Order: sequence, then structure tokens, then C-alpha cells
Amino acid sequence: MLPYLSPAAAGRSSRLSPETLAQRAVDVLSEHKALDIALIDISRTATFTNYFVIATAQSPLQFDALVEYLERDLGPQGIPLRHREGSPESGWVLLDFGDIIVHLFTADQRAYYRLEELWGRTSPVVRFAD
Repeated sequence: MLPYLSPAAAGRSSRLSPETLAQRAVDVLSEHKALDIALIDISRTATFTNYFVIATAQSPLQFDALVEYLERDLGPQGIPLRHREGSPESGWVLLDFGDIIVHLFTADQRAYYRLEELWGRTSPVVRFAD
């Protein structure tokens, strides 16, 4: 598990740094058995967010649970969910937390959208073992 810093420890009064927020999202996904988790720092190539966190969910039930766990963990840290798109039934859910965007996919939808390939051309992709 990656180190986790409270907002005070991160030197902020009410918000996590984008990097710490991304690390926390990776931890939450890993703790709750998401597969093939990847982190892409797109801060140098995009202006709308700093990081993509991408993971594969194995069922509609797991999609819903992962969304709930992320909201429950990040909300008290002062990071509310700004926007949600997609549905477990569609095989893709996007969660916009401002500094990070979490993409949850089924394996088939992930292979179709290939976000790591698209964004990995200009930004390093960090993968986390299952």
C-alpha cells in the first residue's frame, strides 16, 4: 500500500495534494480488489485534471461498491465527487474528483477505450500489481 498523508501532514489545511489524492484512490481500489490498476500523470499534457486512475471492475456489484468506497474515503478529506458518468451496465464509470479522474471499466470496455495507450504516448503509466 502506498503511504497516505492526512491533509495536515501534506501541508494543506483542507485538501489533499493531487498526487496524494491519486495515491489514495489507488489504495482504495486495491484494498477492494479492483484489477489492473494504472495511474497516469497527465498534468503536463492536460488542463482539466492532473491524474487518471484506471481500474477494472469484475461485476456491476463491484462497480457500485468501488464508487461507494471512493466517495466514502475521499469525501471526508474535502474531496467531493464533482461528476459521475456511465453505469455498471454500460461497462464504464467515470468519477471526476477534480484533481483526479477515476475510470472504472469491464475488461472488454477497457480494451476498447485503451486509455493507457492513448495517454501513455505523452505521459508515463504506472501499473500496480493485483
